[in-house]
Amino acid sequence: MATAKTFSSQPRKQRLALYRAPLHRRHRFFNAPLSPDLQKEYGVKRLPVRKDDVVRIVKGDWAGHEGKVVKVDLKRVRIHVEGVTIKKADGTPVPYPIHPSKVVIVKLGSIDKVREKIIQRRKKVQEGGK
Repeated sequence: MATAKTFSSQPRKQRLALYRAPLHRRHRFFNAPLSPDLQKEYGVKRLPVRKDDVVRIVKGDWAGHEGKVVKVDLKRVRIHVEGVTIKKADGTPVPYPIHPSKVVIVKLGSIDKVREKIIQRRKKVQEGGK
C-alpha cells in the first residue's frame, strides 16, 4: 500500500507516512547517538537501539536515568528501559515508553555480524566513501 516516503511538507502527511511505514523502514527510526567514548571506539555517531543495550535518558522526566533496554516496540517506535516505570491506579508498575531519540547509547549489548556490518558501512560513509 503506501510507503513511508512522502514529498509533502504537510504535518498530517508526514505523520501518516510514519504510521504506515513498513517494518524494514521502521528500524531507521530507532537511531540513537552513541556516547563520546563509543563514538571514538567505533568511529560512528549513531546506531539503532537494540534490546540489552545500556542507554542514558537525556530528555524528559527521566533525564539522567541509566538502564538496560528491556523491550523495543517497533509498532509505536518506543523503547522500554529497565527501572523506568510508572504506577497504575491499582499500584502495579508498568514500563514507561521512551522515544529512541531521547536517549544516548552508553554501552552496546552485543555486536553480531549484522551490527558489525552496519558499523563498517557507516564508518565508510563518514570517512568520505573511501
